[in-house]
Amino acid sequence: MDDTDTVLGWVAVAPVSARAVYAGVVEHSVYVDPAARGRGVGRALLHQVIASTEAAGIWTIQSGVFPENTASLALHATCGFRVVGVRERIGRHAAHGNRWRDVVFIERRSPHL
Repeated sequence: MDDTDTVLGWVAVAPVSARAVYAGVVEHSVYVDPAARGRGVGRALLHQVIASTEAAGIWTIQSGVFPENTASLALHATCGFRVVGVRERIGRHAAHGNRWRDVVFIERRSPHL
C-alpha cells in the first residue's frame, strides 16, 4: 500500500501438490497495478515472498509467465529465478478468445534449505 492506503500489488503462494514429497514447493503469482509499475513494488513483493517462504521451510518457488511479459521475466531473474523451460500450449486464455498459450516456466531454489 502507499500512503493513501491504495493497494499497489499483491503476491500469493499455493502448494503445487498435497503429496508430502512436494511439501516445500509452491507456485506463486504476483500482480502490480499498472499505475504502480516501475516503482519497485514487484521487487518488494518478491523479496517478501522469498523471505517468508524460506522462513516456512519452502525450498522451491515456481511460476509460469507469458513469454511476452519480459518485464516480469527480467524482474524474476534479478530475484534469483531461472528459466526451466517453455510449457507449450499449457493454458487457454479466455480473455483472448480461448487461445492456447505457452508459458515460460520459472523457479527459484533456496540456497539456504
